[in-house]
Amino acid sequence: MSQHFQHDVLVIGSGAAGLTLALTLPSHLRIAVLSKGDLTNGSTYWAQGGVAAVLDTDDTVESHVADTLDAGAGLCREDAVRFTVEHSREAIEWLIEQGVPFTRDDETAREDGGFEFHLTREGGHSHRRIIHAADATGAAIFNTLLAQARQRPNIELLEQRVAVDLITERKLGLPGHNCLGAYVLNRNSGEVDTYGARFTVLASGGAAKVYLYTSNPDGACGDGIAMAWRAGCRVGNLEFNQFHPTCLYHPKAKSFLITEAIRGEGGLLKLPNGERFMQRFDPRAELAPRDIVARAIDHEMKRLGVDCLYLDISHKPAEFIKSHFPTVYERCLGFGIDITKEAIPVVPAAHYTCGGVVVDQHGHTDVPGLYAIGETTFTGLHGANRMASNSLLECFVYARSAAADILQQLATSAARPTLPSWDASQVTDSDEDVIIAHNWDELRRFMWDYVGIVRTNKRLQRAQHRVRLLLDEIDEFYSNYKVSRDLIELRNLAQVAELIIRSAMQRKESRGLHYTLDYPEQLPEARDTILVPPIYGE
Repeated sequence: MSQHFQHDVLVIGSGAAGLTLALTLPSHLRIAVLSKGDLTNGSTYWAQGGVAAVLDTDDTVESHVADTLDAGAGLCREDAVRFTVEHSREAIEWLIEQGVPFTRDDETAREDGGFEFHLTREGGHSHRRIIHAADATGAAIFNTLLAQARQRPNIELLEQRVAVDLITERKLGLPGHNCLGAYVLNRNSGEVDTYGARFTVLASGGAAKVYLYTSNPDGACGDGIAMAWRAGCRVGNLEFNQFHPTCLYHPKAKSFLITEAIRGEGGLLKLPNGERFMQRFDPRAELAPRDIVARAIDHEMKRLGVDCLYLDISHKPAEFIKSHFPTVYERCLGFGIDITKEAIPVVPAAHYTCGGVVVDQHGHTDVPGLYAIGETTFTGLHGANRMASNSLLECFVYARSAAADILQQLATSAARPTLPSWDASQVTDSDEDVIIAHNWDELRRFMWDYVGIVRTNKRLQRAQHRVRLLLDEIDEFYSNYKVSRDLIELRNLAQVAELIIRSAMQRKESRGLHYTLDYPEQLPEARDTILVPPIYGE
């Protein structure tokens, strides 16, 4: 039987952004943090590189801002960039206070006898400013924040909870536009429960699973973006999907990312014959921004008709490689690849969603009472191309800002009405789950083929035609059968795919991560692509 729950704050997503917000809020608030699988299934846990921040005495806020604006190809919102960078040091200090075991630099002793943290450099950065925990930064941060959250009796960590849709006054036929909570599938009971909340926060990550090849875990289905769109929120710049240049190419290696820091520490990209090629595409060679590197790899693979290219750091001392990249070393060794002696086979893969739900610097969406933080959002920080390691920073800065705003709003938040239960009276159990599996595979394949690293008008038109048919099929299925995680994710993926395609069709230029053969030049004026849902502003 379905249940009703009431919290002060409902957080949909249990990664870096969601946990940071929950931990920043005061302990007298009752907070629910939902994970649609196991807690470790999100993207944060698997992030390798690190967090960009102005920490070195030789670095400056202005330099970090300038690098981010440059990587964003003219489309970053400078106020968002400056806001994020100016709060970078305090975000890192907060993480250190939580106990995150960042790697220390054992070569540079401080005057007080301690040791500086080791900073590495990644593509697009002019300084060493990436603080990290070896090559498993995400796991170190996640495990630390999770341990802290488990010690807070006011924070409920709920696994196997899949948000189905947001509950708004508009959807209930009430006057007003406030978000009141969400309907949530409990995968353990099979029932859809009702979660009421004074404030609801979307921290559910990106939508890279819309593509056939991705570095992301299975849950990156754009759930928050799709739910926010259906609730009446604008979305922005969804045509900018970042493809990480280097995912491990191996039949048994599912979604394993080869960290950008390997190139930052001297790794070289090579063709199958051992020849370097990046210098032909950009003077920064291997340290060029990710979009340039991904397109170069894609170009050379297609030119040569090969399945992968190679990333080689074997010219570095073996102990250096093992100490700096233990995760990559061990994982590759498990597949029979010794990276201290041979090059790593790599391919590009969908990695990061640069656009998302339109928010301000406090995480406000267009729906009162609904916040969004992290990869679910469009803040204006990333522009047309996310610079390496700015994404985790964005999670911490905006989560802390949203938490501070929620605290301010508490005094004036009105009492919430009693919410109706989820109505499952008109649906039946499905005996046609093969349809879900087929549509899932078809969607991800045509998105990869038609809306991938290189696009054309004809490819986008084909994708749009097919996604509209899929949406109709999925809507009919959703209306008649009991919901499941697979169906919910397929519904959200298809919706986000349609928004990505529509955004890409509106951009009549090539800029940053959006590259189209029909419009290879960049327009003189940079403009965001903002889509407005049909119910917005009524």
